[in-house]
Amino acid sequence: MKIIIAGAGEVGFHLAKLLSYESQDITLIDTNKESLAYADTHLDIRTIKGDATSIAILQDSRVENVDLVIAVTASETTNITVCVLAKQLGAARTIARISNTEFIEHKELAGFSKFGIDELISPESLAASEIELLLNQSGFSDSYEFEEGALTMVGTTLSRTASFVGKSVKEAATIFPELHFMPIAIQRLGTQYTLIPRGDTVFKEGDQVYFMTIQGGVEELYKLTGKVRQNIKNVMILGGSNIGFKTCRDLCSHKFNVKLVERDKDKAIDLADILPKALVINGDGRNVELLEEENIQDMDAFISVTGDSETNIMSCLVAKSRGVKKTIALVENMDYFQLSQSIGIDTLINKKLLAANNIFRYIRKGEVVAMTKLNNMNAELLEFIVKPTSEAEGKKIKDIDFPRSATIAGVVRNGAGIIALGDFKVTAGDRVVVCCLPRSIKQVEKMFV
Repeated sequence: MKIIIAGAGEVGFHLAKLLSYESQDITLIDTNKESLAYADTHLDIRTIKGDATSIAILQDSRVENVDLVIAVTASETTNITVCVLAKQLGAARTIARISNTEFIEHKELAGFSKFGIDELISPESLAASEIELLLNQSGFSDSYEFEEGALTMVGTTLSRTASFVGKSVKEAATIFPELHFMPIAIQRLGTQYTLIPRGDTVFKEGDQVYFMTIQGGVEELYKLTGKVRQNIKNVMILGGSNIGFKTCRDLCSHKFNVKLVERDKDKAIDLADILPKALVINGDGRNVELLEEENIQDMDAFISVTGDSETNIMSCLVAKSRGVKKTIALVENMDYFQLSQSIGIDTLINKKLLAANNIFRYIRKGEVVAMTKLNNMNAELLEFIVKPTSEAEGKKIKDIDFPRSATIAGVVRNGAGIIALGDFKVTAGDRVVVCCLPRSIKQVEKMFV
């Protein structure tokens, strides 16, 4: 696939890195010579120094033969302009990164597709949505919904109290005969090895496990894993960034009691005007005395989304030490993800990873409609729409030639989620969610083309 990425910032570079690993034909455009030099020496891609809104630059990057243009510069105006020009010059599909979430909410009304923009991506909006979902599934460290919750993926670390520690997957299934959940990926304590579980795989204490479940199945998982559903009502947010603002606005609309701490006085005043249901505090969230004055010990959740990863991590650790049940930190450095469990923060989120997950589904073959990477794991979840011509169509799951490093996590049929076992027959129109390791992605894709 031929792809142009406009913008070599954090999101652009991260995308270029992930896509170059997939052996895609990548051209990266940016005006910053240093950013391009770093990308050129570290990645197997083509780089062009220049303004991506220049027709000459786009023609030099052979935009007329490109399958996908992804505009992820820091300026949403530039991104929109790049996509419009690229489409007019012959690009097959375009994706623009934007910060104004109104554009996404009124996408059809504004008619973005009419003037050449196929998809709008807001990393800030994705992060805010992820935070809200994590608060709703508060007993788990990671979660993702398919088809508005018909299937839900949740991740957790198994404690000694989990009722199926020491049992195999087959034995664990007998605890709840209806089987409303399925383990889809495991990482053993102290290892970086991701395992796709089979019937004889034994659960161990300390395992980080991802499950797929249907509506109502999350309650079963709470019982099985020994987790407690925490009633989250009082939330403190550190940082009035776009993510902080959107998270605060969304939580207030769902009847959460929210305190938002912002260091910049003018910004705090502006936020107080547009967030009348929240208590906006002007102060430095790194000041422990300030947090204690604002009764951090009475908070059910603490969310730190300042522009500084270290501040976010340290303030979450302070919150945890004061007895806060749920802590979520925004981090930019991908290496921090390996540390989240060991340092005691419940969940780390990363805008780059969320944006990449969202964009990745346009690179995959077949009718991929959703995709996410599992935190801390070398595995992906892909949602395919089964076509009449798909190899898997009309076959029972046990008869599909699936690699050992992949598993069907669940199926959505007519809007209802199904935990599908071996005798389940896949039919055209089904939405099939597959969990697989990177080495098996190409083989899985062939089943649904």
